[in-house]
Amino acid sequence: MWGPFQSVEDVPSRYQFVHVVARRARKLQAGARPLIPPPSRKHTRVAQAEAMSGLLEFTLLPTNPAADEAAPPAGE
Repeated sequence: MWGPFQSVEDVPSRYQFVHVVARRARKLQAGARPLIPPPSRKHTRVAQAEAMSGLLEFTLLPTNPAADEAAPPAGE
């Protein structure tokens, strides 16, 4: 679980943050109940507020340096 965060600049990985928020927004759009009083009618705003509050649970997957080493260097 991440958070709570004061701003988006505090988020360790913005890519993973956006991915988690997008998945939660889809669940809200499909009928899931918000975990906080909705600050907006937009599902993405509600999901972002939930993530910033630290209410969404998810696992950060570590990068795989072995896979990076197996790829040949660019230009060869």
